[in-house]
Amino acid sequence: MSKPRFDDGRRFLYAEGRLLERRMFGALFGGASSGTVIDALRGYRNPDGGFGHGLEPDKRVPDSQPLDVEVAFAAMDAAGRPDRDLVLGACGFLGRLGPGVGLLTEAYRDYPRAPHMADWALAPDVNPTGGLAAMLWKWGIDHPWREAATAFCWQQIDAGLPEDAHSFGEMLSFLAWVPDRERAGAVAARARGQLAALRMFRLDPSAAGYGLTPLHYAPAPDSPWIGLFEPSVIDAHLDDLAAAQRDDGGWPISWETIGPAAEADCRGAETLRALRTLRAFGRLS
Repeated sequence: MSKPRFDDGRRFLYAEGRLLERRMFGALFGGASSGTVIDALRGYRNPDGGFGHGLEPDKRVPDSQPLDVEVAFAAMDAAGRPDRDLVLGACGFLGRLGPGVGLLTEAYRDYPRAPHMADWALAPDVNPTGGLAAMLWKWGIDHPWREAATAFCWQQIDAGLPEDAHSFGEMLSFLAWVPDRERAGAVAARARGQLAALRMFRLDPSAAGYGLTPLHYAPAPDSPWIGLFEPSVIDAHLDDLAAAQRDDGGWPISWETIGPAAEADCRGAETLRALRTLRAFGRLS
């Protein structure tokens, strides 16, 4: 069994990671103030209240993008400090796009982006609408867009469970926090049977290529979705995650990026995710 090298991971983040991941590492592992994470996020904020400027590194569009809003929400949640003013401003941006949003707006076409960033990402979908609404319910932050987005997600889910791993994960986030627990429970009961058929899902850790894993859905032992997987499956993926650490201390990525700078940004984010997950399961000293 490979043992992750925490000091090497730390060194990689401070050598190669961008400011956001360095500050998140400081807050999560070093006792730094979570306010430093919020300060870093402000640099990605636009006057329309949204977030852009490549906050999600696979596209370099400066305009606000729903995908970047979701990354900002995730960073705030990880730091344990959602900033109400930033969140409400982002909701105003999302509300102007519609009750359901796609990952990108058409502005993305004018800027460098990874090959997988294409027009499919313009269509309103549970990905990312469900994950965005989930954070608002989790934090107890009310906004008219939250209600509209929730209605949109229920409509999408009622029409059929998502067939790709990313949208499925967004649905799980939504189901974990939406207040209609009876309705959410009924959908969740059907979720287990969908896992084997999901596109871009790696239930087997030895499977090659890109894909989400059970650790994306259950990144900690107290995750509401840990019960979707046998303990042996979680353990196998933790072994695989620990073994994936590179000689430079960082973790690799399995998709094509724009170039070296974007790859470094993505590897920094993946390294932070790996360290957080391994610590949550007691795999770090």
